Amino acid sequence: MTSTLTRSLGVLLAAAVVTASSAKADEVKYEKCFGVAKAGQNDCKSSTHICAGKSTADRDPHTYIDVPAGTCAKLAGGMTTEPADTKK
Repeated sequence: MTSTLTRSLGVLLAAAVVTASSAKADEVKYEKCFGVAKAGQNDCKSSTHICAGKSTADRDPHTYIDVPAGTCAKLAGGMTTEPADTKK
């Protein structure tokens, strides 16, 4: 009985390790994408406001949304860095 229990625990441990490894491999990387968010749909703070959902204009170059890495460059007007000008 003990060897069966030990074997079962070994199988469960191996399955847990495989599951944890594949979960990490499936994690998606995200990047900030400035200039594409709709008014009120931005993520986090920016140089023009302090909270998510506080943008007041569509496609404000100073607000961002998080998108899967590599996606921002494919969006019209998307930039991975906030413009240097600080005029608001």
